[in-house]
Amino acid sequence: MEIDVSSFILRNTLTEITNACPDIQNIFLFKEDGDIISGEEKNQEATVHTVDALDGVLEKAKALGGVESITFESTKGTVNVSRVNDFYLVTLVPEKADLKNINAFTNILIPTVLNLLDKIAPTLNRNSPSETESEKPIIRPTSMPNEERSEEAAENHEKHEVAEASMEKILPEPQVNQFIVENVGGLFASSDTVRVDCDTLSQWAELYQDKKIEEATVETFGGKLVRCKLKPLKNAKLEGKGIVQIPEKIQQALEITKGELVRVKPVID
Repeated sequence: MEIDVSSFILRNTLTEITNACPDIQNIFLFKEDGDIISGEEKNQEATVHTVDALDGVLEKAKALGGVESITFESTKGTVNVSRVNDFYLVTLVPEKADLKNINAFTNILIPTVLNLLDKIAPTLNRNSPSETESEKPIIRPTSMPNEERSEEAAENHEKHEVAEASMEKILPEPQVNQFIVENVGGLFASSDTVRVDCDTLSQWAELYQDKKIEEATVETFGGKLVRCKLKPLKNAKLEGKGIVQIPEKIQQALEITKGELVRVKPVID
């Protein structure tokens, strides 16, 4: 019979934390793929409902770079969500619980156990060998002369540096934003330039720090696409409202009108 050793160890760890901290009403770990590890079976239904509720919050937080820690407080208690390795750790405690003592256990013990499991197994889901599985032969490394080892080490170091340099050159995919079309006013409005809010431009500038973003593509949900120049909004009243100002000429090319929804993303050359 196969046993998920890592999950077994984590469940026991959560149970021991609950025993040491009676104030904890519920504690569990979960992954984004829905894998849940809980110390107590009796809270499984409430745990599943909690994960479902958190999914929407965590999904929206991805756009801001993800979540390291969130705390929800109410008159009935406190729910704390924190990122630990590939897991989210959730603890539910009553209003007057000793949070200092609880955090001392959860913030030290859980990361320590997860890091230890990462070292002794390729993944947290690796199963132990079955009882009927035959023993595998032990493969011992063959020693080599110091000169050969030095050459191999130098070669590996060079490959590592090349890999790191290649990774630095890889840019993230251009960020796509959805905006509501608004007309461009003014006599001197350029017919080949769209305007978006400063917050969006700041996000793009932060994402591509060494790139100067001067153009963007505007795409309709019907598949029509136009590449055009990019400028910030001049009307402060439109800031933060998800507006993109598009000249009449570009609207005609895209076959859209004011009030329609379009996708806009920066051009990264």
